[in-house]
Amino acid sequence: MENNINDTYQNYSEQVMEEVQPAAPAEKKPSRGRVLAGGIIIGFLAGVMVAGGLFAYGKLRVNATEGAQGNASYLGEADNIANSLFSSYRFGKSGDRESAVNAESEAKLMLLEQFIDQYYYDEVSVETKQEGMYKGLVASLGDVYSEYYTVEEMKELTEELTGTYCGIGAYVSEEKDSDYCAISGIIKGTPAEAAGLISGDIIYEVDGENMRGLELHEVVKRIKGEEGTVVHIVFIRNGENIEVDLTRAMIDAPSVSSEMLDDGIGYLQITGFDEVTTGQFETEYSALKEAGMKAMILDLRDNPGGSVSTVTAIAEYFLPEGLIFYQQDKYDKVTEYKCKGTDFGIPLVVLVNEYSASASEILSGAIKDAGVGTLVGTTTYGKGVVQTMFSLRDGSGLKVTVADYYTRNGNNINKIGVEPDVECELDTDRYLEEGYDSQLEKAKEIILEQLQ
Repeated sequence: MENNINDTYQNYSEQVMEEVQPAAPAEKKPSRGRVLAGGIIIGFLAGVMVAGGLFAYGKLRVNATEGAQGNASYLGEADNIANSLFSSYRFGKSGDRESAVNAESEAKLMLLEQFIDQYYYDEVSVETKQEGMYKGLVASLGDVYSEYYTVEEMKELTEELTGTYCGIGAYVSEEKDSDYCAISGIIKGTPAEAAGLISGDIIYEVDGENMRGLELHEVVKRIKGEEGTVVHIVFIRNGENIEVDLTRAMIDAPSVSSEMLDDGIGYLQITGFDEVTTGQFETEYSALKEAGMKAMILDLRDNPGGSVSTVTAIAEYFLPEGLIFYQQDKYDKVTEYKCKGTDFGIPLVVLVNEYSASASEILSGAIKDAGVGTLVGTTTYGKGVVQTMFSLRDGSGLKVTVADYYTRNGNNINKIGVEPDVECELDTDRYLEEGYDSQLEKAKEIILEQLQ
């Protein structure tokens, strides 16, 4: 039996994806009803994981194999570690550590299964019980960012990477202090926008099923569906229930948008650091420069995060030469992410809020530390940990937190966030009634003072 177990686990080592998963929103309160990206998206697009989330979701921006500096060697190292760990299972140990997978635990699992098979009132498939064991092992970590993905869930995650999916056009994140998930961003021109949904809307029921306690991907799965079908969702906003019927549609979610404002101010919004974001950013940024941009407002509000390789590529456009950020694992191994740098040369204001997380905190924190821009808004979410995604050969996957990350100046922002240089709350009531964006107006005010 030992040989069979060993062979099985050795076949599960494949590739690694590093990510900075999108995070959950900081509070249960409405934010601006504008496009945002993040976490794992709810049937809405991905962008969840960051190489280095979503996922989150949660706002799900999810990722591809990491290509940042130093990662090639890291991937090979991870494979070697995985093979070593897998081969050690035959002894119930990993090096000098005892393993939870041993003769005693196997015997107890078999006993529990016998009780379930004999007494549980309903039928449960062997596959369902196996997946439950795998999920239970990862859940024992007590880490909201570590998760086991079934084959089906991994396929959904991959689908989100493309930026096209069938859903309602909203991003979803897990609430930090709640058993429910919430809307963390709205994609323009989608059913979610047409229905008037806004960031902070809590997802209470989907098609009559209470969403309390369900994991993010489970909530997303229930919201997604075939094009043209209707999903009935009950949201909670400011303590009141809002019932909405939304017709699912194919969603093509761009992660970057821009426009030229008055006085030569270029406005560029990044809703998530996805696989396609770098190319979109370069296109929009070039268009602003060609239009004679004299200053820039970079909007990272409601941005849940994304790929490390994407955020480091974009950081090259703003930062001087040097460190972007670094990560440190439990073995005190430090991995640095550096840029060749540039002289940005024009006034820069970065908009952030409590929904700005993960990769967006890497970029905003680096800009603040380097002194090349002014941060305006509210303190960011505070997700300062990195996850690695293992893609297993049977099509399933494991995402596990592997390191803390630190900003350019060595600040650990986990559960703390990045503080803005200029504190400015969004006047939510005025935004909803008039479309007046008090944070954006403050950014314009600061830019004009710097242009004088």
